[in-house]
Amino acid sequence: MDLSYPAETEPFRAEIRQWLTDNLPEGWGTPGFSMTRDEKKAFNQEWTEKLFAGGWICASWPTEYGGKGLSLMDSVVLNEEFARAEAPLRADFFGDTLVGPTILQWASEEQKKQFIPGILNGTIAWCQGFSEPDAGSDLASLKTRAELDGDEWVINGQKVWTTQAQFADYIFLLARTDPAAPKHAGISYLLVPMKQDGIDVRPIEQVDGSADFNEVFFTNVRCPRENVVGGENNGWKVAMTTLGFERGSSATTGHRRFQRELDQIIAVAQKNSRSEDPLIRQRLATSWSKVKIMEINGYRSLTDALNGTHHMAALGACNKMFWSEHHKETMELAMDILGMDSQILTGDADADAVVDERVRRGRADYPVSDLQASFFFSRSESIWGGTAEIQRNIVGERVLGLPKEPKQATSGA
Repeated sequence: MDLSYPAETEPFRAEIRQWLTDNLPEGWGTPGFSMTRDEKKAFNQEWTEKLFAGGWICASWPTEYGGKGLSLMDSVVLNEEFARAEAPLRADFFGDTLVGPTILQWASEEQKKQFIPGILNGTIAWCQGFSEPDAGSDLASLKTRAELDGDEWVINGQKVWTTQAQFADYIFLLARTDPAAPKHAGISYLLVPMKQDGIDVRPIEQVDGSADFNEVFFTNVRCPRENVVGGENNGWKVAMTTLGFERGSSATTGHRRFQRELDQIIAVAQKNSRSEDPLIRQRLATSWSKVKIMEINGYRSLTDALNGTHHMAALGACNKMFWSEHHKETMELAMDILGMDSQILTGDADADAVVDERVRRGRADYPVSDLQASFFFSRSESIWGGTAEIQRNIVGERVLGLPKEPKQATSGA
């Protein structure tokens, strides 16, 4: 593991810091800084435009497709400086980080020309249509079908846990296009317009009123045949690429959100004197040590990526399993520190329920605090992106060389 950065990255780091200083609102990141609802909406709009003008959105992409062609190290520095300033870097996570890189790797030139500009300038919003009610952990068992009708696919089926589907313009969708093929072989990766008849988006409302996740039903939905990415019936390979893009240049910054949250929890413990309890102190120390492990593992992941020595699937499984389970434990600790206050609504009832049209904090009549909201959300983190059980299987089979998990026996005569 190498903790030193090449000297040639320092001028680029200074350039990013200066750009952030010149473009962030005055006072950003200082104690007491706040914005009104109207100021937040204006910032969200203007910031995306500034990011695009500065070339920071998808800056690692090749220059011929609108990026800066950054090296991995420069991409890491870019992520670190934006994280240090707590400045948003992405216009649309699903577009910038998942489907965009997938299009660059697998799509035709015509598809790149059609979709890449909208991802870069933030004018196309995306969602991911992979999981289904009976095909979450076993994604290859999906039942959504796409059948050819002339030059169009006709799609019928259901997706679930589809984040931000209610705001998306397109969904990158896995559908079975050859039901006679083995289950991994008959799947295609489609780019489907969301604003059309036959698509029914039903938000799954959580106890705090937030509804990031959705059910999406498809009834005779139309999609151009040329919107298949990577070739018909090759969707499984393409999808595995998409899932791999979620990790990479953010390796050294992923721990920061957990550190900020832990600092907030420690402050609460000190304020209500729970920090005097030796058991609470021990749990806080354990949580702190795990954040540091995440930080060190980030540098180790970066070193492996630079040297080409890592096993992406196994490394990603280890990291995902570690941070998601850590976060659940830490948020349970936060609720214990809050004590009975964790059982009542301690948020600001006068705070904006809506930060902008795509970021909701919950129901106005159910004002949870930031820690309560994080507790609710942490329950889902060991499920989405691959359950903890699936991650353990990956580590056991691909790293430790253990036998594959036995298939469940089927009943029959």
